[in-house]
Amino acid sequence: MKHKVMSVAKYVAAAAVALSVLAPMGWLFLMSVSATSDLTRVPLEWIPRQWDFSRYNRLLSLAPGEPGTLFLHALGNSLLVATGGTLVCLLLAIPAAFSFSRYPGRDGWLFAALAIYMVPPVAFVLPLYFLLQQLDLLNTRPGLMIVYCSLILPFLTWMLKNQFDTLPRDIEQAARLDGLRVWQVLLRITLPLAKPVLGAAALFGWLLAWDEFFYALLFTSNITAQTLPVTIAGFTAGRATDDGLIAAVGILASVPPLLIAVWLQKTLVSGLASGGSKG
Repeated sequence: MKHKVMSVAKYVAAAAVALSVLAPMGWLFLMSVSATSDLTRVPLEWIPRQWDFSRYNRLLSLAPGEPGTLFLHALGNSLLVATGGTLVCLLLAIPAAFSFSRYPGRDGWLFAALAIYMVPPVAFVLPLYFLLQQLDLLNTRPGLMIVYCSLILPFLTWMLKNQFDTLPRDIEQAARLDGLRVWQVLLRITLPLAKPVLGAAALFGWLLAWDEFFYALLFTSNITAQTLPVTIAGFTAGRATDDGLIAAVGILASVPPLLIAVWLQKTLVSGLASGGSKG
């Protein structure tokens, strides 16, 4: 009896969590396909009288004067900056995390990086701005990647370091006795064992860059490098705001993270599970 109650409680809790996540997305979708008159009607009608998908057509169109010219360009910028920044950070975080895990006495540097990570972003605005200005990288996608690395790199290093700590070292020591160098041990032994958490770390790092708004707003001035969060905010700047259009933008902006999460589903679950248990 107790087992059945616990099983039912788990399903109820899972359903509650799913509802809390899916309900806002469902309402956002209904807004995106509702006419403006339905959105402003009192009392509010939850189901639109007439389904209107024209906003999605406008957002996916490159015709002059359509919002798609801004949306699609910003979408490409976000994909490029988030993916590029995450890949660069992974290439740097993997050897850094391995070094912190396998060579004691260096934790001070890691805690210093995390302490800097905890500082409010506004404190770094002027140094980053002058750095990008000197490198002629203001309002460029490479400049934004560099800025995002300062956000993602400490997080990925800490996450991977904790995972490397849980891996058995006997296999690595045996490989060293067989003549493998340190970098060969990392590539051939450690990384395959840590593969589950690599996907989880990459996803979380990518989401940090995908959702970032503050730096993208300050260090970009036009569509050349503006990312999706800044462009979405621009859609709300006019006096006559099309709430349905903004809702459609939100739905389309959630598609890339959803596809990546589905693609990395097994790796993500394994990484979270292995990261939650140590020893």
